[in-house]
Amino acid sequence: MRPALELTSVPPWTITATVPDADTSGRAWTIIAIGHAEDVITRWEGQLGDHRNSVEVHRVDTDEQARAVIDAAVATAVVGWRLMTAGPAHLNLRVRAHALAHGIADDEITIASTEVAHRDVFCTHCRAVTTAAVEIDGLVGCTGCGRKLVVHYHVSRRAGAFLGYMVDAEQQVVTP
Repeated sequence: MRPALELTSVPPWTITATVPDADTSGRAWTIIAIGHAEDVITRWEGQLGDHRNSVEVHRVDTDEQARAVIDAAVATAVVGWRLMTAGPAHLNLRVRAHALAHGIADDEITIASTEVAHRDVFCTHCRAVTTAAVEIDGLVGCTGCGRKLVVHYHVSRRAGAFLGYMVDAEQQVVTP
């Protein structure tokens, strides 16, 4: 039985591609486009039209590059700074985890997901993260330990990944 999504830690934008409006409540903005998100960036820039001098737009190819942008932006951030990021949901989860580690609050982050088929799955057994096109409740082979993992309805804010645990763990016999 699937739980109601609002009763889980899974952000809705990881299930359905979502493009929210720009957060116009800020004073300064850093917008990051990861991969192919040009339509989202164009939309957000238009919505922030009167504030264009306070908007920095960065187009990057990887979450590592996005994290570097956040590191630089946080070093000079002012009160009212906002982070907006657009790209595949699994990369946005990584970027959000990095932002949260910097102390950026959820209400200062706007996320647009352009693709939701891929998920990062954190193995509870070996701590490896496996990226795959898999549904929640689906199965994926762990790239670290090879166990067959169930993708659970839980997202770690710290790790930026879905929780995965061995599908038949209760049937395994452990010998001392």
